[in-house]
Amino acid sequence: MKIAVAKYPIDAPRDFTEFADKQGRLLEQAAGEGAQVAVLPEFLSLELGATLGEAVRGDLQASLAGIQRHHGDWLALFGGLARETGMRIVAGTFLLADGAGRYRNRAYFFAPDGRHAWQEKLQMTGFEKKAGTIDGGDALKVFDTNGIRTGIAVCYDIEFPLPVRAQCEAGARLLIVPSCTDAAAGATRVRVGCLARALENRCYVAQSVTAGEAPWSPALDFNTGEATIYAPMDTGLPADGVVAQTQGDQVWAIADLDFEALDASRERAQVANDRDWPGQNKPGIVSAKVEPL
Repeated sequence: MKIAVAKYPIDAPRDFTEFADKQGRLLEQAAGEGAQVAVLPEFLSLELGATLGEAVRGDLQASLAGIQRHHGDWLALFGGLARETGMRIVAGTFLLADGAGRYRNRAYFFAPDGRHAWQEKLQMTGFEKKAGTIDGGDALKVFDTNGIRTGIAVCYDIEFPLPVRAQCEAGARLLIVPSCTDAAAGATRVRVGCLARALENRCYVAQSVTAGEAPWSPALDFNTGEATIYAPMDTGLPADGVVAQTQGDQVWAIADLDFEALDASRERAQVANDRDWPGQNKPGIVSAKVEPL
């Protein structure tokens, strides 16, 4: 599987057509490089806040309400681009209204035959909690993509090992991480989470990021990080866990993922965290005993 993850340059589109044209250009570029899967970043839908005028785009709640008019167009756009390019597309995330004044951060996954599915973000960051209207999802999924099972962990979710482990126990060999971080510390946390989950589960992790500045947006104001594809740090795989990574103004990091080689690496592994995971559940070590010293 050849996968492309975006270091997505945030702009201020004047209308949905301008936004759509940008998606087409970027995804056609990835398809031209031979990508079979393309991943866009978290909060992508909030770029559409720029189309709503100055009085709205600087107000998070008004922006969330305003972008709902584009939800149907969003599904049509990325469904069409998946068909036209022949790629599977993770279209970042859309903050979708639930009809009761609340929103969920939903990552849509589009297939070339027109179908789509989604994974909602489970854990809320401090920013999302402070917003007061964004809720976490309540279901965990794994998608079968041409025989390769794939899970999605939206940004902060990759920092939590147990849901990701559940996805991998359901057969996921690839974790897709649409992310958006505005500070070096946040970018490092997500990066460390990606590396740790790749190590623990002997799987590939593909992270997309937002890039640039959007001072007009309370959510997309500043953006930090590099789009990266990770693997476990073991025999026959990159020692630093990095398969491919963007640099500078590069938009796409692209890599061929060899799942047979990944599985075969377990037999000659220096360590096998995925295989040894059950050792953490031994009765004598599931909890720590306090002893005087």
